[in-house]
Amino acid sequence: MWKTLPLLAALLSVAACASPQAATPAATQTSSLQRNAESLQAKLRRTPQDAAAWAQLGATHVELARVTSDPQHHPRAEKALIESLRLKPEGNGEAFIGRGALSNARHDFSAARDWAQRAVSVLPDSAAAQGVLVDALTQLGDDAGASVALQRMLDLRPGVASFTRAAYHFELHGRLDEARVALERALESASSPDEAEFCRLHLDELAGRERPIETYRELVSKVPSPEHLVKYGKALDKAGKPAEARAQYDLALQQLRALGGDDLTAALIAADHGDPAEALRFAEKEWAKRQSVFTADALAWALHVNKRSAEALPYSDRAVALGWRDPEVLRHREAILGSLR
Repeated sequence: MWKTLPLLAALLSVAACASPQAATPAATQTSSLQRNAESLQAKLRRTPQDAAAWAQLGATHVELARVTSDPQHHPRAEKALIESLRLKPEGNGEAFIGRGALSNARHDFSAARDWAQRAVSVLPDSAAAQGVLVDALTQLGDDAGASVALQRMLDLRPGVASFTRAAYHFELHGRLDEARVALERALESASSPDEAEFCRLHLDELAGRERPIETYRELVSKVPSPEHLVKYGKALDKAGKPAEARAQYDLALQQLRALGGDDLTAALIAADHGDPAEALRFAEKEWAKRQSVFTADALAWALHVNKRSAEALPYSDRAVALGWRDPEVLRHREAILGSLR
């Protein structure tokens, strides 16, 4: 039992719209994952009835999609996982975990929750299954359920993946000192220099310390995900380089359209750097699927930039109701309140 930072079932836990995960260098991790995929493919040519190997191949492609931001891995993952479930439709916990992770990656959080719950029923002692469930429930706005899953994950495997989720849990509730301690525990648990750097980056962000533009440029070169592109764009904006920043935002939007599903991030980018009407369409579409603090903030901001601040305020209230005090969320809220005075 993780005694240092006990979690209460009524509290919200962490997600990954950025689900926090320890990162190794993209090139190193990609090579390792590709070798693993090739090895599994060779094995499956010899033993095509191996349901476990198909599940492992599917999970590998989910990870490859994450570290490379290449959506072409998603259909490959789905094909492998479907084959695993065809061969073993019942009790196939690893395939259930894979389908849940794939659904989270595609931002189909309801499906991810259902797959994760099936995985937990088969593999109750799997930290990976609990992690998939944490991410899905948080994005769906299920405070209590996500917190219970996080506590179970911490009990099963107190390490970088669970501690970083705990840190975000506390951050969403305005408990920044506890979030910092959780990240420090994650840093202590790091097993490589790159995991340690990942934890230090988030500690700096939590403390409000700005990192050099080169840090974000390196992040983008390793993992050119929409999340990292947006961070790089913000750093460029602060450095007085709006044209370069806009290029990063445009690239992030292009990737989001290619990946599909992440209307929340697209809404926020469009609200600040694109078409307000498009931002509202994205935000309303996402709100129809899930009512979390994240979608509440995005919808509030989209309404505000469309000159509908009175309608935005209840959503802004909901975004901070748990104690979340992210600087961007507070900036949105201040602008909304200011326009109503």
